[in-house]
Amino acid sequence: MHLMTLILTLGLLWPVGPPIPEVLRGWQPPPGPYAAGHRGVDLAAPPGTAVVAPVAGTVTFAGPVGGRGVLTLTLPHSGTPPLRTTFSPVTPLVRTGTRVAAGTPVARVAPGTHCPEACLHWGLLRGDRYLNPLLLTPRTPSRLLPVGG
Repeated sequence: MHLMTLILTLGLLWPVGPPIPEVLRGWQPPPGPYAAGHRGVDLAAPPGTAVVAPVAGTVTFAGPVGGRGVLTLTLPHSGTPPLRTTFSPVTPLVRTGTRVAAGTPVARVAPGTHCPEACLHWGLLRGDRYLNPLLLTPRTPSRLLPVGG
């Protein structure tokens, strides 16, 4: 399934907010699998902020990775391999295998050293390929305005 068709079908939510969170650091895909880059986006969110499922899915991982809490949500009916969205640093509120509806609290932002400011790192993958998670966010239609006064 094409990603834009999927987004329109699923009607995804922001994982933190309202209001829409500030993006502290954007997606900067690395030039290669082991190269430096930023494989997600950092959203402003203080420790304790609820993290909600942006879409219905199944929690396929909830636990520590490299000393940080991580939660992975797999999106059903999103193609092969299915899309997976990740959140860190978090304290998971649900266990691996739990099916959740969009808007369900799945974690809380945990204190961490990922950002200079408190944040939630939000990632998106299809297989081992990283994608920009902001592609999942709702957008208002663009409108052309007349040139000049």
